[in-house]
Amino acid sequence: MAGPRRGRRERSEIEAARILIVEARYYDAIADALLAGAMRALNEAKASVDRISVPGSLEIPAAIVIAVDAARRKRHPYDGVVALGCVIRGETLHFEIVSHQSARGLMEISIARGLPLGNGIITVENETQAFARARMEGQDKGGDAARAALALVALRRRLGGR
Repeated sequence: MAGPRRGRRERSEIEAARILIVEARYYDAIADALLAGAMRALNEAKASVDRISVPGSLEIPAAIVIAVDAARRKRHPYDGVVALGCVIRGETLHFEIVSHQSARGLMEISIARGLPLGNGIITVENETQAFARARMEGQDKGGDAARAALALVALRRRLGGR
């Protein structure tokens, strides 16, 4: 879904989408910037949004599974999920572990469950890079993740899924 303009068909395919945002709050200011971009994209699409916060990016996949399962049990499932977080390289291997395992977890969930998921966990060298990627006037990675999730919701609906 490149760009803010959507055709009538595409808008109808994401109409009334119920989206879950799971955000890591380890870096609050960066998380706020990612969330602002995601919320703008989801509001433009007129999606309904629930939000869950977790301490760090490594907790995002588990929180998604917990929330998606709870929503299905209540017969009010999510159409898609947006994962938002930031991992900044430090002096140890922790960066590699968190960045690789959070991405692996998201991919496994999305594929195994057929869940439209936008990955907005940014991995960077420093805070300057993080803000350049997170801010809406920058690369808007939060908005990109939301638009990716919506594109997959539209694809699933177009192909006859829920």
